[in-house]
Amino acid sequence: MDKILMENNCINISFALFLINLMIYWVNIAFKRSKILYNLGTIITISINLLISISLILRWTYNGYFPLSNLYESLIFLTWGLSFLQLILERQNKSPFIGAITTPIGLFTIGFASISLPENMRQAAPLVPALRSNWLMMHVSIMMISYATLILGSLLSILFLVLFKIRNTIQANMTSNYATQQLSRITLLQSIDNLSYRIIGLGFPLLTIGIIAGAVWANEAWGSYWSWDPKETWALITWLVFAAYLHSRLNKAWQGEKPAILASVGFIVVWICYLGVNFLGQGLHSYGWFL
Repeated sequence: MDKILMENNCINISFALFLINLMIYWVNIAFKRSKILYNLGTIITISINLLISISLILRWTYNGYFPLSNLYESLIFLTWGLSFLQLILERQNKSPFIGAITTPIGLFTIGFASISLPENMRQAAPLVPALRSNWLMMHVSIMMISYATLILGSLLSILFLVLFKIRNTIQANMTSNYATQQLSRITLLQSIDNLSYRIIGLGFPLLTIGIIAGAVWANEAWGSYWSWDPKETWALITWLVFAAYLHSRLNKAWQGEKPAILASVGFIVVWICYLGVNFLGQGLHSYGWFL
């Protein structure tokens, strides 16, 4: 079978499995906490990760370079990173919420890559001189893994805010002291908040390393460590948002809702940095599409 056809089949099957997994995780949370459904979701996630790994390896072999040279390849790699992190976190925490919030993002990224992008943006092309460097794999892969990590951590903060508001609303309408005391037990909220903090704490140094690697590569390719390219500017904004979040958590200046709001803002900023800037058609990092 042709390698390109095999790669496309792997991506299409992964998309279908994401749809199935989305229903499994949400049904498991909404109606029944079933260990069978949870294990089935994990098996499907492993299958998705393996299929995406195969597609990336196939693309690597027939193109001759690590597949991170265009938007399509970076979206596929981001999807791989999200599914890989999901497997690690589920193994450590056994929480159905992780898969329930990660799966929709993975479905969006792989669907956007395989359905929404024009055909010419999905096809590999010879690398431009600036990309013919070992820094391509190091810089872009670290940045994509940091994006995946920060997106997941921010999603958990958004989930924390939703559950926090629901709990407060229910408490305001309760008359039973016993029921109020039961609802005040914030073990679930604390665990989600702490998990979000730990994940963002992992993603932030990866983002820092990725930015530094990019600066070194930029100096090698363009003769300047920093040129205030739109992508560089938004990467700095992303770094500052999450630095402020971690600072507030470390010195305990903010607790609970406020840092979660800041992390939720970080979720939007990451997507602007990754996708929004690229589509403006401006700057050294632009893929160009909308304008």
